[in-house]
Amino acid sequence: MLAVSARNNAEWCHAMCRAHGIPGVFGDRAWTSERRTPPLYPDAVTLAPDATPREVLRQVDRTAAGCSVKDSFGRLDLSADGFEVAFQARWIHRPAVLAAPVAPGDVAWRPVRTAPDLDRWEAAWSGGDAALAGLFRPRLLSDRSVTVLAGTADGGSRTVAGAVLIRSEYVVGLSNVFAADGDLDRAWSGCLATVARLWPGMPVVGYEHGEDLSAAARQGCVPGPELRVWLAG
Repeated sequence: MLAVSARNNAEWCHAMCRAHGIPGVFGDRAWTSERRTPPLYPDAVTLAPDATPREVLRQVDRTAAGCSVKDSFGRLDLSADGFEVAFQARWIHRPAVLAAPVAPGDVAWRPVRTAPDLDRWEAAWSGGDAALAGLFRPRLLSDRSVTVLAGTADGGSRTVAGAVLIRSEYVVGLSNVFAADGDLDRAWSGCLATVARLWPGMPVVGYEHGEDLSAAARQGCVPGPELRVWLAG
């Protein structure tokens, strides 16, 4: 499941880069991008525990500031190459659910379909941070592997929660889960219930840390091994 989770997450990074016109490459041991990726997204994701620093770093641009590597298996040591650990997190896994749980009734969960709705979703996700405006491009809405999920209230006029779903062959990846009103338990419960409704019998994977990890665990996600994100100094 760890290798499947890493691949699923790399597919999301690949989709995000593709939406920005940035080509990524899948290799046997890592996904990499020769061009600097969008903010918050790594330039490489390891896909195998035996990936070496040389195999990963030779495929990315280290001349521009901000190069980062997602070490999916917590095995790499990139300190000798001028990198520092930016943060650590834990993979999560929720086993397949055949009967969809009931999501909280005061929030309607639906896929985002239009560019204006995506803009509203992004503003709620970022808290209105202007530096992140335009990160989620409309091209994502035509990617069949990606579902941008919004939890709305007040008849759909207000986005209060959301997430991104990445469907791959064996799992559905859950990322960018947020609660604009701070109710993480409701956000995770609603997202997971929606996944179970849209793809019954599919396991859910992702990674989290801090309060998001605690909220995911309270909603039935099992914390797994650690991953690390390295950032060039």
